[in-house]
Amino acid sequence: MSTHATESPVRFDTKIAVLLREDLETWQRLNVTAFLVSGLGTQVPEVIGEPYEDADGTAYLPMFRQPVLVFEGTKETLTQARTRALSRALPRAVFTSDLFGTGNDRDNRAAVRAVATAGLDLVGLAVYGPRNAVDKVLKGARMHP
Repeated sequence: MSTHATESPVRFDTKIAVLLREDLETWQRLNVTAFLVSGLGTQVPEVIGEPYEDADGTAYLPMFRQPVLVFEGTKETLTQARTRALSRALPRAVFTSDLFGTGNDRDNRAAVRAVATAGLDLVGLAVYGPRNAVDKVLKGARMHP
């Protein structure tokens, strides 16, 4: 019997969360989520766990060490969440509606850079930090169905 069976579940004092605008199509939700979380591991290396390996010794890339919680909300909820994340200086990533019309990283960054913070048409936001701070950032959002 594995020793893991008797270990208590891990409870993280941090949270990784993605907030999506509620009017996105399914393919957009998936695409935005993937893009948003990709930035966290580059700037917040502690979110990444150890590499995986199967019983045959085949190696796989490491992934987040904790779950990613996905929420949805209105455009206003996203704007308020971004403001709260900025005021708390939490690591964050944004995805704007303009990025659906670009096809590469250079053009994505240029599209965001072209718009002032208050004018960004947010469709997604990823945030990482202490559980209580992330919960406050997400106030008004609901878990994605």
